[in-house]
Amino acid sequence: MALELRPTETVADIGAGTGYFARRFALHAGKVYAVDIDAKLLAIAHDKAPANLETVLAAPDDPRLPDNSIDTIFFCDVLHHIENRAAYYARLARVLNKGGRVVVVDFYKKDLPVGPPPEMKLSDGQVIAEFEEAGFTLSKRLDILPYQYYLFFERR
Repeated sequence: MALELRPTETVADIGAGTGYFARRFALHAGKVYAVDIDAKLLAIAHDKAPANLETVLAAPDDPRLPDNSIDTIFFCDVLHHIENRAAYYARLARVLNKGGRVVVVDFYKKDLPVGPPPEMKLSDGQVIAEFEEAGFTLSKRLDILPYQYYLFFERR
Protein backbone atom coordinates (compact mmCIF):
# COMPACT_ATOMS: atom_id res chain seq x y z
CA MET A 1 0.00 0.00 0.00
CA ALA A 2 1.46 3.35 -1.04
CA LEU A 3 0.52 5.02 2.27
CA GLU A 4 2.40 2.43 4.34
CA LEU A 5 -0.12 2.69 7.17
CA ARG A 6 0.85 1.25 10.55
CA PRO A 7 -1.57 -0.75 12.73
CA THR A 8 -1.24 1.87 15.50
CA GLU A 9 -1.84 4.85 13.21
CA THR A 10 -4.77 7.27 13.36
CA VAL A 11 -5.97 8.46 9.94
CA ALA A 12 -8.38 11.24 8.98
CA ASP A 13 -9.96 10.92 5.54
CA ILE A 14 -11.18 14.47 4.92
CA GLY A 15 -13.94 14.68 2.35
CA ALA A 16 -14.59 11.00 2.95
CA GLY A 17 -18.02 10.99 1.33
CA THR A 18 -19.44 7.46 1.52
CA GLY A 19 -16.21 6.13 3.01
CA TYR A 20 -14.54 4.46 0.03
CA PHE A 21 -11.00 5.15 1.26
CA ALA A 22 -11.82 5.31 4.98
CA ARG A 23 -13.14 1.74 4.98
CA ARG A 24 -9.96 0.52 3.27
CA PHE A 25 -7.73 2.47 5.65
CA ALA A 26 -9.59 0.88 8.59
CA LEU A 27 -8.23 -2.51 7.53
CA HIS A 28 -4.65 -1.29 8.07
CA ALA A 29 -4.78 1.50 10.68
CA GLY A 30 -5.68 1.58 14.35
CA LYS A 31 -8.33 4.31 14.07
CA VAL A 32 -9.90 6.10 11.11
CA TYR A 33 -11.99 9.24 11.06
CA ALA A 34 -14.24 9.62 8.01
CA VAL A 35 -14.69 13.40 7.89
CA ASP A 36 -17.24 15.15 5.67
CA ILE A 37 -19.66 18.09 5.68
CA ASP A 38 -22.54 15.94 4.38
CA ALA A 39 -24.37 13.99 7.09
CA LYS A 40 -26.16 11.78 4.54
CA LEU A 41 -22.88 10.62 3.02
CA LEU A 42 -21.44 9.98 6.48
CA ALA A 43 -24.46 7.82 7.34
CA ILE A 44 -23.57 5.62 4.36
CA ALA A 45 -19.92 5.57 5.46
CA HIS A 46 -20.97 4.50 8.96
CA ASP A 47 -23.30 1.72 7.79
CA LYS A 48 -21.54 -1.64 8.28
CA ALA A 49 -18.23 0.13 8.85
CA PRO A 50 -15.43 -1.53 10.81
CA ALA A 51 -15.45 -0.77 14.54
CA ASN A 52 -12.32 1.39 14.25
CA LEU A 53 -14.00 3.82 11.81
CA GLU A 54 -15.66 6.88 13.30
CA THR A 55 -17.55 9.48 11.29
CA VAL A 56 -17.11 13.20 11.95
CA LEU A 57 -19.54 15.83 10.67
CA ALA A 58 -17.23 18.71 9.81
CA ALA A 59 -17.87 22.36 9.07
CA PRO A 60 -16.73 23.73 5.70
CA ASP A 61 -13.94 25.61 7.49
CA ASP A 62 -13.10 23.12 10.26
CA PRO A 63 -12.55 19.33 10.19
CA ARG A 64 -13.62 19.20 13.86
CA LEU A 65 -10.87 16.81 14.90
CA PRO A 66 -9.12 16.85 18.29
CA ASP A 67 -5.76 18.61 18.53
CA ASN A 68 -2.67 16.38 18.33
CA SER A 69 -4.73 13.31 17.43
CA ILE A 70 -3.95 12.41 13.79
CA ASP A 71 -0.94 10.69 12.22
CA THR A 72 -2.10 10.89 8.58
CA ILE A 73 -4.54 13.36 7.06
CA PHE A 74 -5.71 12.19 3.63
CA PHE A 75 -7.36 14.23 0.88
CA CYS A 76 -8.46 12.77 -2.44
CA ASP A 77 -9.95 15.18 -4.98
CA VAL A 78 -11.19 17.48 -2.21
CA LEU A 79 -8.95 20.54 -1.78
CA HIS A 80 -10.62 22.61 -4.51
CA HIS A 81 -13.84 22.53 -2.44
CA ILE A 82 -12.18 24.29 0.53
CA GLU A 83 -12.61 28.05 0.29
CA ASN A 84 -10.02 29.45 2.71
CA ARG A 85 -7.34 26.81 2.43
CA ALA A 86 -4.69 28.83 4.30
CA ALA A 87 -6.84 28.94 7.46
CA TYR A 88 -7.86 25.32 6.97
CA TYR A 89 -4.22 24.21 6.73
CA ALA A 90 -3.51 26.02 10.02
CA ARG A 91 -6.24 23.91 11.63
CA LEU A 92 -4.68 20.78 10.13
CA ALA A 93 -1.34 21.63 11.71
CA ARG A 94 -3.03 21.65 15.12
CA VAL A 95 -4.68 18.23 14.73
CA LEU A 96 -1.52 16.47 13.51
CA ASN A 97 0.57 14.49 15.95
CA LYS A 98 4.29 15.25 16.07
CA GLY A 99 5.75 13.58 12.99
CA GLY A 100 2.32 13.44 11.31
CA ARG A 101 1.75 13.97 7.62
CA VAL A 102 -0.78 15.25 5.12
CA VAL A 103 -1.31 13.25 1.92
CA VAL A 104 -2.93 14.81 -1.13
CA VAL A 105 -4.13 12.93 -4.21
CA ASP A 106 -5.72 15.16 -6.82
CA PHE A 107 -6.16 15.52 -10.55
CA TYR A 108 -3.56 17.31 -12.65
CA LYS A 109 -4.84 20.72 -13.78
CA LYS A 110 -5.33 19.92 -17.45
CA ASP A 111 -7.83 18.29 -19.74
CA LEU A 112 -8.07 14.62 -18.83
CA PRO A 113 -10.42 11.79 -19.83
CA VAL A 114 -11.57 11.59 -16.18
CA GLY A 115 -12.26 14.01 -13.35
CA PRO A 116 -13.59 17.54 -13.23
CA PRO A 117 -12.79 20.23 -15.81
CA PRO A 118 -9.45 22.08 -15.41
CA GLU A 119 -11.08 25.20 -13.91
CA MET A 120 -12.18 23.08 -10.91
CA LYS A 121 -8.68 21.70 -10.29
CA LEU A 122 -5.63 22.91 -8.39
CA SER A 123 -2.23 22.37 -9.94
CA ASP A 124 0.32 20.38 -7.99
CA GLY A 125 2.52 23.49 -7.93
CA GLN A 126 -0.27 25.54 -6.37
CA VAL A 127 -0.95 22.87 -3.73
CA ILE A 128 2.75 22.62 -2.86
CA ALA A 129 3.06 26.43 -2.60
CA GLU A 130 -0.03 26.72 -0.39
CA PHE A 131 1.13 24.00 2.00
CA GLU A 132 4.64 25.47 2.16
CA GLU A 133 3.17 28.90 2.94
CA ALA A 134 1.18 27.24 5.76
CA GLY A 135 4.33 25.80 7.37
CA PHE A 136 4.49 22.39 5.71
CA THR A 137 7.19 20.93 3.51
CA LEU A 138 6.86 18.48 0.65
CA SER A 139 8.48 15.28 1.94
CA LYS A 140 7.64 12.82 -0.82
CA ARG A 141 5.98 12.59 -4.19
CA LEU A 142 4.77 9.40 -5.85
CA ASP A 143 4.37 9.29 -9.62
CA ILE A 144 2.25 6.14 -9.76
CA LEU A 145 -1.10 7.47 -10.98
CA PRO A 146 -1.75 8.42 -14.61
CA TYR A 147 -4.12 11.35 -13.98
CA GLN A 148 -3.38 12.44 -10.42
CA TYR A 149 -0.49 13.74 -8.37
CA TYR A 150 0.29 12.09 -5.01
CA LEU A 151 1.97 14.41 -2.51
CA PHE A 152 3.15 13.95 1.09
CA PHE A 153 3.65 16.92 3.43
CA GLU A 154 5.06 17.26 6.93
CA ARG A 155 5.12 20.21 9.32
CA ARG A 156 8.38 22.14 9.34
